[in-house]
Amino acid sequence: MDTKHQTTESNTDIFDRMRAGEVIRKDDPGYDQFWQIVARTIRLCTQMNAQVTDTDQVRERLSEITGTPIDESTTIFPPFYTNFGRFTTLGKNVFINHACSFLDMGGITIEDDVLIGPRVNITSENHPLDPSDRQALIPRPVHIKRNAWIGAGATILPGVTVGENAVVAAGAVVSRDVPANTVVAGIPAKVVKDNVVS
Repeated sequence: MDTKHQTTESNTDIFDRMRAGEVIRKDDPGYDQFWQIVARTIRLCTQMNAQVTDTDQVRERLSEITGTPIDESTTIFPPFYTNFGRFTTLGKNVFINHACSFLDMGGITIEDDVLIGPRVNITSENHPLDPSDRQALIPRPVHIKRNAWIGAGATILPGVTVGENAVVAAGAVVSRDVPANTVVAGIPAKVVKDNVVS
């Protein structure tokens, strides 16, 4: 690793650099601090899924995990899984169905009125193709815009924005941005219908 890269890492908070999309490696000086949050999140998420008995409790526990209050209009059905939590932002009147998984180290933003079906996977993190650097983390934010609907079992990959009012069909794998007011389907997901707004 070059000196310039080391200086940048030592002078900038690891979480700021993650938000900026910088590659994070295990030898990063802030890695222990980052890993402490991961360990805490795994513990709290496991407790939440094992102990909660209603959606109010899920909101309370998930607010603790994310570090931000979740609006009472938002509903999350357990089990719900996340590996970091601190980079997830949920809007108002969001519905997240059973068994969804949010890998949010790169940031996941869900705007108001979004519907997310069961078993949806959203990942905002990737790894280099180079085998010698495979353990590094590449954060890329995911943004789901207002009134989008993500169908059951869909997968949203790092760096994707799903446009306003868009629909992602069940089982789709989304590797590129979804235009507003469209329906996408398939692997990889492609636009199959335009102008879904009536």
